Amino acid sequence: MNFFESQDRVRKSTTLLVVLFVLAVIALIVMTNVLVMIVFGFINSDQLRDGQALIRQMDWQTFAAVGAGVSVVVLAGSLYKIMALSAGGKVVAESLGGQLIPRNTQDPNQRKLLNVVEEMAIASGTPAPPVYLLTNEAGINAFAAGFSPRDAVIGVTQGTIEHLNRDQLQGVIAHEFSHIFNGDMRLNIRLMGALNGILILGILGYYLLYSTSLSGRRRGNDKSGAAILGLAVGLMAIGFAGTFFGALIKASVSRQREYLADATAVQFTRNPDGIAGALKRIGGLESGSRIENPGAPEVSHAFFAQGISGFMQMLSATHPPLAKRILRIDPGWDGKFDSSDRPDAVQDAGQAAAAKSMPRKADANKMATVAAGAAMAGVMTAMDQIGNPKQGAVDYARSLLSELSAAIKEAAREPHGARALIYSMALDKGQGVRAKQLKQLQDYADPDVYALTLALMPQMDELDAKFRLPIIDIAIPALKQLSLNQYKSFKNNLLALIEMDSRVDLLEWSLQKILFNHLDGHFLKLASMKARYSEPGHIEREIEIVLSMMAHAGAQDQSGAQEAFAAAVAALGSGGLTLLAKDQIRILDLDRTLAKLEQLKPLAKSKLLKACVASIWRDQKITAVELELFRAFAGVLDCPMPPGMA
Repeated sequence: MNFFESQDRVRKSTTLLVVLFVLAVIALIVMTNVLVMIVFGFINSDQLRDGQALIRQMDWQTFAAVGAGVSVVVLAGSLYKIMALSAGGKVVAESLGGQLIPRNTQDPNQRKLLNVVEEMAIASGTPAPPVYLLTNEAGINAFAAGFSPRDAVIGVTQGTIEHLNRDQLQGVIAHEFSHIFNGDMRLNIRLMGALNGILILGILGYYLLYSTSLSGRRRGNDKSGAAILGLAVGLMAIGFAGTFFGALIKASVSRQREYLADATAVQFTRNPDGIAGALKRIGGLESGSRIENPGAPEVSHAFFAQGISGFMQMLSATHPPLAKRILRIDPGWDGKFDSSDRPDAVQDAGQAAAAKSMPRKADANKMATVAAGAAMAGVMTAMDQIGNPKQGAVDYARSLLSELSAAIKEAAREPHGARALIYSMALDKGQGVRAKQLKQLQDYADPDVYALTLALMPQMDELDAKFRLPIIDIAIPALKQLSLNQYKSFKNNLLALIEMDSRVDLLEWSLQKILFNHLDGHFLKLASMKARYSEPGHIEREIEIVLSMMAHAGAQDQSGAQEAFAAAVAALGSGGLTLLAKDQIRILDLDRTLAKLEQLKPLAKSKLLKACVASIWRDQKITAVELELFRAFAGVLDCPMPPGMA
């Protein structure tokens, strides 16, 4: 199953969630009505034993009123929870006691974790998500949370970084990246909202019972007080039923997606021992994968492994048993868990030394071979790597990071340096325009950021174009740490630098599109567009603009553009499209076009991106402009693009 098929499957899982949610609400309506009828004397115990008599005596007007009330309460509880989570994955991480790990941390275990996340992100073609550490949790567990890759975070327990070696940690992180790309995070957020609505009746019963006890009413003296007390206790009992329904819904939606994420992690890392080793460590550790935070039950379906225990979890566990997961990955497993006291520090040290000793030239040659091999493999193979990159992409990411200077890497990992690096990318080569741009920064940018820009400028001027996207991927998490005012100032300055030469070229447009695609959603809380179009042909004008822009970006002449456009149209399988002249396409048109393309359904996005890849690979050459332009298109469509594709 590729990225787009998985995304489409999540949309169908959302439909299943809605159906199960509606069935649970109907059950709650029936139980609440029976409770109200009994408590307030509309029916008696004899009628409960006679179903036909119960139906005849039922006050259907009251039934409808109670049903409407229950529906409103449940829906309000669900919507409230979803709105509370609208800020993205960081809300979930912080609710579990997670603390953001600074990008420039010097703690060895934290540094190892961030290095793995950065490699995975660059290999996947997406910005590195912020990483939160649950410092008080000794068990081995992790989670990914958010509505989309734009606001995703990864959370990891202290036990995970203390008890897993690098290979095992890489397997766990690859598993969480799978959840990010497969759309599971959005499904998990919706599930949290739905379950909060189902549980709200029990919560109301608790507060009703509490308020009744404070009022000093007694059953013997106040019949209405006794009725309210009975109603409160009954609602709490219904709350337990809601918990049961919630557990069943979690299990029905979550379990198979865990198997899928395990399989994707193995494909990603090409190392079954990594994720299998992590699962074996969980089985051999006294604290296992338990999460002690009181908020854990609400998020249990999002964890890497079963995070909570209890009778309800035995009935409807959100995760498959450890042994079954391990045997799917390692069929030859002897059934013994790993109970060693610490991770293999020798292995970690050896891997780090090997990474440092890899010759840079050999790395470059190796990745050139990977890229060429990917090109020869064809469009379909390349598209399969979206959301599911191969080990070659991870090696490429590691190679790029090793070639970057320490000064640039460290700058990209903190807010001041990240802004300076992005400003440097936007500086014009001409000295006249550059002088005006630097004056803009001197007047309006943070003084420390301006000083860093001047210091980093010589290195950035000499930097190979292949490093632009990895630097952006590393810098985006640091930029998310800005305050809203700092971000607005940064955005205004960057747009001023881009517009200062009175033209916006495609590299400049791609840079700001990639950045603002991720950062605007974080700072400005923009609503995502609902998928409306099932076929690219439904918006032919917009498709013509995108494919024409892509064809002109990599062509040396009109003939080359015609050939690239024809290759794209053939891959799209749609006739009647016309290549637009370069001067017919304005940047404003491109912005409006992408806003429309965001409303494509997953399988339609796949067709469009296949057409773009066909256009790029028509001449078997990839330019920096084509690469960044395609990355900008893919980013708007929430489709991560592995660097190995280029």
